[in-house]
Amino acid sequence: MYAIIKSGSRQYQVQPETVIEVNRLALEQGAAFETDRVLLVDDEGKDAQVGTPYVAGAKVTGIVLEHLRGKKIIVFKQKRRKNYKRTRGHRQELTRVRIDKIEAGKAASKED
Repeated sequence: MYAIIKSGSRQYQVQPETVIEVNRLALEQGAAFETDRVLLVDDEGKDAQVGTPYVAGAKVTGIVLEHLRGKKIIVFKQKRRKNYKRTRGHRQELTRVRIDKIEAGKAASKED
């Protein structure tokens, strides 16, 4: 079983026991992570549930493992022939989350 969740402005494909890094969350280390912003739930052998925009009743839970900073990137700006150059660095604040459980929502009834 896997799900696609939305955290911040990004989408992540998650399964139970996977570890993902999302933008910094306002949760303490060891706290429970829970989201109902589930875009898709697919249970192998059954039909996938696709939300509009979210799957009703679906929930993904996990635990916050740690807070960290991502890899440093260099931002360089230049305008040619104008003697303008700027260099800045950036490190994204991240939260590492382990997914524990995926709860599927209510299956949409198909009426013919």
